[in-house]
Amino acid sequence: MSFFKDLFSSSKEEPQIESIKSYEDFWNWFRTRATDFYRVVKLNGDFEHDFFDHVNPRLDQLHDGLYLLSGMIDENTAELIITPDGVVKNIVFAEELVAAAPRIDGWKFTALKPASGEAFGLAKGDLVIEADNLFFVPRNHWERPDDIDIVIVHENVSEENRDEMSHAIDLFLDSYLGELSFVTQIDNLETAGPNELTEDLRPLLELKDYLQGRQAAFREKYSAERPHTSEDVFSLLTAESKDGLPLMAAVNSTLLLWDKKASHPWVAYIEFGYPADDNGLPSSEALEALALIEDAMNSELVDDDGYLYVGRQTFDGVRTVYFACKNFRLPSKVFNAFAKKYSSEYEIDFGIYKDKYWQTFDRFLPVENDEHVN
Repeated sequence: MSFFKDLFSSSKEEPQIESIKSYEDFWNWFRTRATDFYRVVKLNGDFEHDFFDHVNPRLDQLHDGLYLLSGMIDENTAELIITPDGVVKNIVFAEELVAAAPRIDGWKFTALKPASGEAFGLAKGDLVIEADNLFFVPRNHWERPDDIDIVIVHENVSEENRDEMSHAIDLFLDSYLGELSFVTQIDNLETAGPNELTEDLRPLLELKDYLQGRQAAFREKYSAERPHTSEDVFSLLTAESKDGLPLMAAVNSTLLLWDKKASHPWVAYIEFGYPADDNGLPSSEALEALALIEDAMNSELVDDDGYLYVGRQTFDGVRTVYFACKNFRLPSKVFNAFAKKYSSEYEIDFGIYKDKYWQTFDRFLPVENDEHVN
């Protein structure tokens, strides 16, 4: 261990971290330390202190929410995996960073955790979770036929350990299927013991083929769905919270009645926290400024490309703008750029998640005798 302490002793004396403003900056810096980092991985040294503690601060300058995994994939090659740890809005940034990586002797760079082989197993105490002792049951819903709802079955699942087992099985599937497939292909996942189900159990080894078949059928079903929204009707909605605060929304009521919602399965939202009056509403000047930002986002996320502007909500100091999307990558980049540009003026947060049937927007549909919002 003293070898590694000596090798990196100079890092403690660095007066400041280099300014990393681009993918090229990051990889140019990494190249200067690649040999040292390779030794840490090759000799199974102190990954945190002698490797990740050096890389993470530079990585954070590019984008928050990216993480590192590393190990030897063969006798001579170290692998560095850049992972968003399952957060959809950060996937594209891991992919872009790795796509910009140069060739560096002894290194392989990978975006997102790759799928493991079928021999992969996960040990948790005395319990071993592997493909051979897992089964699955697909659940079908007549009202949501495109949802992929999976129950994973393991003989040791009980009411007492369900949360713990569910977490362990999630970790297993993340590696077994690969991070991208696990995050994007399954809409709902539950864990059960074999005595809780009456359906026939299918071996987990069939799950990859099942998911690929469902994805192929989904793409074929919705490949031609590209609605144009220029003639759609928008509705202005008002409501009042239980605390007496007003809520205002403008939503595409034509789009909310569309029967092909699942063709745009990703809901993307961005929130702008603004200085509010006593009712939680923005000033007229703030409303105008927010409208201009919204127009600018609409010019980058257009319906012909698969990004449908659903509407906006203003409530309790926050303006939230919603899109329904065919893909999650471009909204991630657009929202991230706007968040950086206006970070000094607003508190901004954004996210992207799968919602094939737009249940997020059910609250904007007419409901009898509904006088309050939560």
